[in-house]
Amino acid sequence: MGVQLGDLIYRRKISLKDLSGKTLAIDAYNALYQFLSIIRGQDGRPLMDKEGRTTSHLSGLLYRTANLVEAGILPSYVFDGEPPKLKRLEIMRREEIKRVATAKYRRALKEGRMEDVRTYAQATARLTDYMVSDAQRLLSLMGTPWVQAPSEGEAQAAHMAARGDVYAVVSQDYDALLFGAPVLVRNIAISGRRKLPRKKAYVEVEPEIVELKTVLNELNLDRSRLVYLGILVGTDYNPDGVQGIGPKTALKLVTQYESFREIREHLKDRGIFRVDPEDLVKLFLEPEVTDRYELRWMAPDIEGVVAFLCGERDFSEERVRKALDRVGLGLKKAGERPTLEKWFG
Repeated sequence: MGVQLGDLIYRRKISLKDLSGKTLAIDAYNALYQFLSIIRGQDGRPLMDKEGRTTSHLSGLLYRTANLVEAGILPSYVFDGEPPKLKRLEIMRREEIKRVATAKYRRALKEGRMEDVRTYAQATARLTDYMVSDAQRLLSLMGTPWVQAPSEGEAQAAHMAARGDVYAVVSQDYDALLFGAPVLVRNIAISGRRKLPRKKAYVEVEPEIVELKTVLNELNLDRSRLVYLGILVGTDYNPDGVQGIGPKTALKLVTQYESFREIREHLKDRGIFRVDPEDLVKLFLEPEVTDRYELRWMAPDIEGVVAFLCGERDFSEERVRKALDRVGLGLKKAGERPTLEKWFG
């Protein structure tokens, strides 16, 4: 879900060329869920190998990484660790959504309503432990660095960007801004034409960039107040926010009051928070992160990737080798840039 700040935040359209020569930290779970949701057959089922193991996430990871590296971009992926206890309610909510969507998907498939089949199937996506292990194995074989976060991947990616180890965080969610990411990039994993749900219409989805400094200046806020705003409209930890409070009203409140305690007192008749908002403030401003990571891009182990994807997961060898050729060429060009020399092993 993520925090719903899109109506307030200035986003600048960019192209992949604008990110050439940049290093990025990608929210791995965010990207993998997108691949699992979107890369499906006509019957709504994800891609699978002959053993019945899902491979949609590996397909998306291979080709998206190849596209980025070919464009001169050096991606790294950050994987979630143990979710904060405060996220328990959201995890339960998501599981219920998947359960309901699964039932609707099966009914639609039985009745031959193929447009509904596709819609409901996307909402059933689940990322399992073996899928995560497969994704990490593929990245290692491709020479693409990945980082294991102690807790939230977005928090870790934001920390890496704040330290200057990467240029930006890549995620669809705006939570990275609350975690302090100086630059957020959206829509790189889903750029192109996208069909609107239940409509015979498409919209163009283009990469866009959001700069925290610009957001704070435009809204006349500091980061603490941006966190307050996010909590009022709803985050992954309190999905419902405060009843009747939208982004514009929330902005007015955080501008009017000095502390969240005062805001809470003002809203005491509007309902209660399902989690302590003071704990949420601390989670965003002081997240659990680590400095124990290394970012090094290496030439891909071509035969290792082929053995894994083609020998074990039934990918087309020709297509895999072509994708890896693009990775190798992109890394060679990037390695020739003086500003990027330190990133190569």
